[in-house]
Parts: sequence; C-alpha cells; structure tokens
Amino acid sequence: QVQLVESGGGLVQPGGSLRVSCAVSGSIFSFYAMGWSRQAPGKERELVAAIGSGGSTKYADSVKGRFTISRDGAKNTMYLQMNSLKPEDTAGYYCYVLDRSGRSYWGQGTQVTVSS
Repeated sequence: QVQLVESGGGLVQPGGSLRVSCAVSGSIFSFYAMGWSRQAPGKERELVAAIGSGGSTKYADSVKGRFTISRDGAKNTMYLQMNSLKPEDTAGYYCYVLDRSGRSYWGQGTQVTVSS
C-alpha cells in the first residue's frame, strides 16, 4: 500500500510564498506520474501540477509562472513551491501518485489559506 503524507500548508498573505511537501512510501521513480491537485469549498478538484517519470512537467494555466513542482529521489519527496500567492489559491492541496497499472494513490491533504 502506497502512503502519501503532505505537510507545509498554512496561512500566508497575498503575494507571499509557501512550499508544500509530499512524502511518499517507496521510490518515487517507480511511479508513472505524480502531482498535486487542489479543492476549494464548493468547487471541483483541480489539477495544479504534475511531473512524469521522465521529469516532464505540466501546470494549470491559473498557476503557470507562479508554482513549481519538483521531486527529490533521495528523500522520496515531492514539492510544490508556490509564489505570488493569491486569495483564489486558497484550497486543500492533495498530492497523488499514479502507478504503471493506472492506479492512483492520494494523500490526506494540507490546507493553504491566502489572506491578509
């Protein structure tokens, strides 16, 4: 069973930065893809950023140029660096991994609140 644990969420002012982390059980390079989604109250879950096994990345238009996804194989950890945060970035952020059979695994989420 793959386990994912997010950390690093919190309260930040508009224009500020925050980095959330996702610790993954097992080697992160064994997965087909991994990434981050978010869900705000009353809204559907939205894919924010993803990274493939080869290192290719993609981002939602709403976060391009502000968010960066990365991973550290030595620590089996994935990160989402969020800069120039806006109130509309407020949401629960969830990391996931997708294995080569197409099965997905999700973390419990970490709350990010952008407010003055």
